[in-house]
Amino acid sequence: MTAVRDALTYAEEALGIERLLLRDELRTSGQDLVLEHLGSLITLSRSSQMAMRKLLAAHLERVDRDVDALPSRLYPFRAERSTDRPIVIDPHISFGRPTVAGSGVATGALAQRIDAGETVEALAWDYGLEIAQIEDAILYERA
Repeated sequence: MTAVRDALTYAEEALGIERLLLRDELRTSGQDLVLEHLGSLITLSRSSQMAMRKLLAAHLERVDRDVDALPSRLYPFRAERSTDRPIVIDPHISFGRPTVAGSGVATGALAQRIDAGETVEALAWDYGLEIAQIEDAILYERA
């Protein structure tokens, strides 16, 4: 019952929503109360809020900002969510397509060449990249 009270308090104080229990946007996932708000789902329990904050912070660390604090470059996560940044999405490089960081080589082009039957070693030699960079690009494209 305290979880419901906490959810009501959070919805009223943080989101400005009154009479939450009467809203059609209120859902449950079995354990958590979930609110469909402004096109996204918000978990209203405190533990989930903390987990979401931590997850969001990890994603925001992978965004570079320019001098005006505007997002300028994104380093997407790989499947294992490591801290390295092998792939970059930058609107000033390759029209914003994902590329191998530091090279400008589009990950999609590498995947197409692998699909056409070329070897990782041949691509590494052609583009002057490490084999690990080619593999990271392929993994990114297939994720």
